[in-house]
Amino acid sequence: MKILVTGGAGFIGSAVIRHIINNTDDEVVNLDKLTYAGNLESLAPVSDSKRYTFEQVDICNRAELDRVLAQHQPDAIMHLAAESHVDRSIDGPAEFIQTNIVGTYTLLEAARHYWQTMGAEQKTQFRFHHISTDEVYGDLPHPADHPSLLAGERQGGEGLPMFIEETAYAPSSPYSASKASSDHLVRAWQRTYGLPVLITNCSNNYGPYHFPEKLIPLVILNALEGKPLPIYGKGDQIRDWLYVEDHARALYKVLKEGRIGDTYNIGGHNEKQNIEVVHIICDILQQLRPKESSYRDQITYVQDRPGHDRRYAIDASKIQQELGWVPEETFESGIRKTVQWYLDNAEWCQRVQDGSYQRERLGQL
Repeated sequence: MKILVTGGAGFIGSAVIRHIINNTDDEVVNLDKLTYAGNLESLAPVSDSKRYTFEQVDICNRAELDRVLAQHQPDAIMHLAAESHVDRSIDGPAEFIQTNIVGTYTLLEAARHYWQTMGAEQKTQFRFHHISTDEVYGDLPHPADHPSLLAGERQGGEGLPMFIEETAYAPSSPYSASKASSDHLVRAWQRTYGLPVLITNCSNNYGPYHFPEKLIPLVILNALEGKPLPIYGKGDQIRDWLYVEDHARALYKVLKEGRIGDTYNIGGHNEKQNIEVVHIICDILQQLRPKESSYRDQITYVQDRPGHDRRYAIDASKIQQELGWVPEETFESGIRKTVQWYLDNAEWCQRVQDGSYQRERLGQL
């Protein structure tokens, strides 16, 4: 198979490409605009492979998309290119509308016209896999508001509900609204034009090569430099954490084995409050890079993000039952690997921030 991966220089996209090159015989064409969060260093372990090709292209550029498709003749598209940071979407929503909505539309049209030129057998095998987020669903009831219930139970059980594939969309931020819109476009292109699509919605990813505007890498790097560890609000927001390499395995399995037109939720089975995550990171750092005072002493509470969702929780039973995927990493094993990676790759961390982002607070009205 030859797979076109959009956004392949990003955090999740690069993990997908590393997985494909290292664990399969497939070829990969990486199509990425190389914005601030796109970094080809994340692909250094596989960039010398003869099965890997890079194209620096904006998904809003239809002429270039047509050229890439005609030149490389991919058998499938995995669409990960997106603006993805909620705080940045609060500061500047226009880029999110352009990339996530207009870009997805442009890619869908290019893919549709390319697909229609295929021979019958190749046309049957083609897949357009759109990678989305659990944030399109809005938020869920928080256990603080229901003290008699336990977070983490399956929907329909005795605990609080979780997101299932049929959960109605209720996005809260410009980012999640733009991703919800792109999901709807993908489904419409399947329903109207017959384009063979797959959609996945994932929970919060973490792991190596994560750009340090997100919670986990931000906390690790600030802690090591003795800087404040900013916690939004009370820090009681709950997220389901998914190790990025587990996510990459799931995405490839959906591409290969998923049912056309179906949606699959992908979660890590790890619901944790943000403050709990920060405490765990601080304690691991104390073990791996000990210092006299506690890293927890650097925790500071700051004004919450506008419209901050309180709880996300993915029910990933469908992908487990139908495709046999389960995460290999627990949060404890995955977060320890992640902290160790950042300790071992300080130069990478410095290079990706130079000239673009110095871990300043974003998303304030």
